[in-house]
Amino acid sequence: MTKARYEAISAATSWRDHAAGQQQAYKVEEIFGADVFSEKAMRERLPKNVFQRLMRTIKKGERLDAQLADVVASAMKDWAVERGATHYTHWFQPLTGLTAEKHDSFITPDGSGSVMSQFSGGALTQGEPDASSFPSGGLRATFEARGYTAWDPTSPVFLNRSGPNTTLCIPTAFVSWTGEALDNKTPLLRSIEALSTQAMRILRIFKTDQGVARINTTLGPEQEYFLVDRNLYFARPDLLHCDRTLFGAKPPKGQQLEDHYFGSIPARVLSFMAESERELCLLGVPVKTRHNEVAPAQFEIAPIFENANVACDHQMLIMETLKRVAPRYGLQCILHEKPFAGINGSGKHNNWSMSTDTGINLLDPREDTHTNMQFLVFLTAVIRGVDLHADLLRASIASASNDHRLGANEAPPAIISIFLGDMLTDIVEQIESGMRRRTKTGGQLDLGATTLPNLPRDAGDRNRTSPFAFTGNKFEFRAVGSSQTSAWPMTVLNTIVAESLDFVASQLEKSLGKNPSEAKVQKVVSDLLKKLVKQHKRVIFNGDGYSQAWHEEAEKRGLPHMRDSVDALPVFLKKKAGDLFSRYKVLSRVETEARGHIFLEKYVKQVSIEGETMVSIARTQIVPAAMAHQRRMAEAIAATQGAGVDVADQRAQLEEYVARVGRLVSATEALDRALSHHGDGATPLDHAKHVRDEVKPAMADLREVADELEEIVADELWPLPTYRDLLFIK
Repeated sequence: MTKARYEAISAATSWRDHAAGQQQAYKVEEIFGADVFSEKAMRERLPKNVFQRLMRTIKKGERLDAQLADVVASAMKDWAVERGATHYTHWFQPLTGLTAEKHDSFITPDGSGSVMSQFSGGALTQGEPDASSFPSGGLRATFEARGYTAWDPTSPVFLNRSGPNTTLCIPTAFVSWTGEALDNKTPLLRSIEALSTQAMRILRIFKTDQGVARINTTLGPEQEYFLVDRNLYFARPDLLHCDRTLFGAKPPKGQQLEDHYFGSIPARVLSFMAESERELCLLGVPVKTRHNEVAPAQFEIAPIFENANVACDHQMLIMETLKRVAPRYGLQCILHEKPFAGINGSGKHNNWSMSTDTGINLLDPREDTHTNMQFLVFLTAVIRGVDLHADLLRASIASASNDHRLGANEAPPAIISIFLGDMLTDIVEQIESGMRRRTKTGGQLDLGATTLPNLPRDAGDRNRTSPFAFTGNKFEFRAVGSSQTSAWPMTVLNTIVAESLDFVASQLEKSLGKNPSEAKVQKVVSDLLKKLVKQHKRVIFNGDGYSQAWHEEAEKRGLPHMRDSVDALPVFLKKKAGDLFSRYKVLSRVETEARGHIFLEKYVKQVSIEGETMVSIARTQIVPAAMAHQRRMAEAIAATQGAGVDVADQRAQLEEYVARVGRLVSATEALDRALSHHGDGATPLDHAKHVRDEVKPAMADLREVADELEEIVADELWPLPTYRDLLFIK
């Protein structure tokens, strides 16, 4: 192997030096939320009336009184400074899919040669970052720079610690000077409001709204990720620049033995997990689960449920924390959906539900589900929303990176369908027939050994091939990509469910009139549910989503099948999407269309960067290595022939090898030509189509021949750490 590869692997095997002194014992109950300006901290530091009014904003959604801001800011600043903070920042989520921050010091000159620590209510509630260099999709011209951040009091303020530096981070929305949303938080908050408004109408119909002020959407996102040795990572320019391998031959062992899944966690990885959890614990992120995932070097972390806005902020903190902590253990965290060809990719399973502010889960079937009319209304409304707006839901998880994963027989298909399970499917069929008589139960499992307990069995199995599956008391949107913010898919889901609840509530209110009897409510609701099930049952599918038979069946049912991002993302440019989001004041029509352009532009840029990286690696590393091996072969054959030995077979092998190297050079040049297309005057969609139809096939051709050569070229000549290095050095 090359000297660089040898040194990288040697360094990888001495990882313990990286981790020395990192481990710290801790008690969760003593440190959970220690770096959060929590409700407890606010109660201790704020005047009682200020605290109560702020809590009404946080918990009941009441508008914040601007006069409170100075009092809150002063208490917040004192709390942060006592914990070592010197700066504060408005922490926001622009349409890059990442977070952004601009740090300002608490220290201000007082004009007399001294300084003072200051933080005003105005500084808390509003900031002004430059908006010109963030994606806007045409909402703002490049020379129009003004943007505003606005404090979101419903998401906890926290401390970001980096070495000796501590910064107070204030979660904020981000809008332009014109008020148009330039971030992921603003439409998410709007969508939660829209769903709450419509869901409350359903509660009023059933007279279950007493004491309920609002409906929250709840979220528990499971995060999959890969870990590779950091030395090997830096020896791979494709991982460094693209977060995925653009070359790499299939190793003899991948995941075929299924021995990694839920296996014993390697020591270095466990140390990394423990420290990540400690830092998340300080930030008040309620992490619950950790385990090995299916693919080698793949793992998962999962928090428990929170209100969706906070859960989305915490999800960004989880990704940032994993990235930040991994280098302390000589590791690199990779969040890309498909960093390695031929093995499973990573997703972010978003477990979503609706709950009253009094703690009632509206998607909990409870016992005798067939009689729980309110639950059945919410369930049917979700089914209708997903059926009518499957195209939007599919487009919400579209990206160049997720294209590698969706429909690849390892993740949900690109066809949006709903899995209900045996019990709910049986009830839905009863609704359609007009006769609701029973709720299936799972009974007990006798494991056949007296020392083992009988287990209560669920009424139905789970389905890992479904993109949108009901799992007991929530829906699991499994198709979201691992590198993606949860906020945008949840915004779309909230909005389509709000529209469906609006439709259902309007139908019921019209038919019921004022002060209907309980019997009339039952009759009218039953009739509407029967009608809706017949209209929208096509989206329900409990079978194998990987099978070709399902693809054919879905086409017969008329379900949309958008195979890639270029098919899916133009949905946001259509009138239907603009009308839906504007009707519920989640996004204006121009804000919706702008997002379509932004996502298409990002697709083009991401694939183009990958293509250019491939060309660079091929020209500067793989072609020289292949030529060096060719020279060795030629010299060996010439020397052997000079000794009078027949070399016909070796000459044939050389000729075949030379042809492969020629294919490598030709494929490199073909990809370079495909990338040189600029498309003057073309739309973002035209660019995206070119990238999909011309650049990606050229990339696939180059990879195919390069991977063939990797299996032939002498190991000491091959310049890149291989899959067997990356996946199995832990």
